[in-house]
Amino acid sequence: MKPLSPSRMPHLIAAAVGLLLAGSAQAIDFGPFSLTGFAKAEATPVWPYCDNCQVATGEDKQRFWADQIRQNQSYGSHVATLTLFQPYLGVKAEVGGGVKVGALLSQRYRDGKEDFKGFYYDRNAYVSHDDYGSLRVGAMTTRGWSVADYPYGSAVGVADAWGSSGAGYGILTRALRLSSRPLDVAEGDLVLEATYDIGKAGWKKNKPQFLELYAQYHKGDLVVDAMWQWAKNGTPSAFGHGVFTGLTPFPADDAKLGSSSQGIAMVMGRYQVDGNVEISGGLRANRWSGAYAVVTTPPNTHTGTGLVEDARWNNMFNVDWSRDLGGGVFKGYPATSVDLMLGLRYRSGPWTASTGMVHLGAASTANPSDRGQSNSATINTLGLNYNFRNGFEAYATLGMVQYARQGLAPLSMPSNSAFSNVDSRVKTRGNWLTLGGVYVF
Repeated sequence: MKPLSPSRMPHLIAAAVGLLLAGSAQAIDFGPFSLTGFAKAEATPVWPYCDNCQVATGEDKQRFWADQIRQNQSYGSHVATLTLFQPYLGVKAEVGGGVKVGALLSQRYRDGKEDFKGFYYDRNAYVSHDDYGSLRVGAMTTRGWSVADYPYGSAVGVADAWGSSGAGYGILTRALRLSSRPLDVAEGDLVLEATYDIGKAGWKKNKPQFLELYAQYHKGDLVVDAMWQWAKNGTPSAFGHGVFTGLTPFPADDAKLGSSSQGIAMVMGRYQVDGNVEISGGLRANRWSGAYAVVTTPPNTHTGTGLVEDARWNNMFNVDWSRDLGGGVFKGYPATSVDLMLGLRYRSGPWTASTGMVHLGAASTANPSDRGQSNSATINTLGLNYNFRNGFEAYATLGMVQYARQGLAPLSMPSNSAFSNVDSRVKTRGNWLTLGGVYVF
């Protein structure tokens, strides 16, 4: 999220007014084409907040020179804003014999810019048959992120904290997905799915490979979703929303790097107790191989600095920075952790009250340096939504984060202030209040 400034106020107000005025709009269908999507605007006061606390502004959490906090910084309140807009353009046709073909194009814009510059959320084509299932090829989102984000996380105010954490990936670029038709199992419906991606082209030695297996079982008011991801030579990270590409953005780094891998195993379930009450929960195991830190382009020593941070490094993970193995190479260690999500919703007419909890657990690793593995985080939310029943919904969410200790954030968090804007190196607890609206068309 971006801080709220006077220059941004007109844009936020315009987005909110646009959402309200769009209440009568509907999905657009023209021939074989359809246009759907959503737009969202939020304002979030956060406290305590430290403005520009990190000395190396914007630097990655995995790099030790990003650890240092500026001295004598004031802590106070802060208002962050967010706008999201994501249209989906689809086309489909029946070609006879139960066969359908189609394509989907989708992009998400965050604060007016592409969410992941140069990457689509969906740019794929498919063929399906009622009796055999479907085959989809191209760019698409993973089940590990998309299902955790919606409906599980978003229903109880923990979409980012649950869907965007951990050792998974969220967006695929050159993937193939095979899905079964619904199978009649134990008086319910079971759908099985396998997705494979080859990542970014140009890598010869460390070729990217991604595999996700997914199953959904639906029986009456019970839904269970299970997924398993195995990824090799993607970008090492703890950002479950990230794009699966390669070890770095530059295939020219191939010969300089060693292989790494990571993955998740996750199960989630939701149960409609009655017409008003829904309970949900999830359990995720994370695994990282670790990734050695390696200089891919030396610093510009002719500038007279030669500082280590002036070099171009690879994307490392869980590194012991206390021991140089030679030539500026530092060892990355394997790690595992377990995360938990719980949720409860109560509906009454147009109103929905909810509470959610995410616990990002401490990690197990042999790394002698503490890179956050000894820390954990618990995030709790209380939410209230009002559905205007015309595609528009307004909501308020009160949140709290509690870290087990002051220091680097847990390994399954992509940054030290992720999901809450409360930096674990500054304070062990903090709060926020999100006020927003979303319009679905």
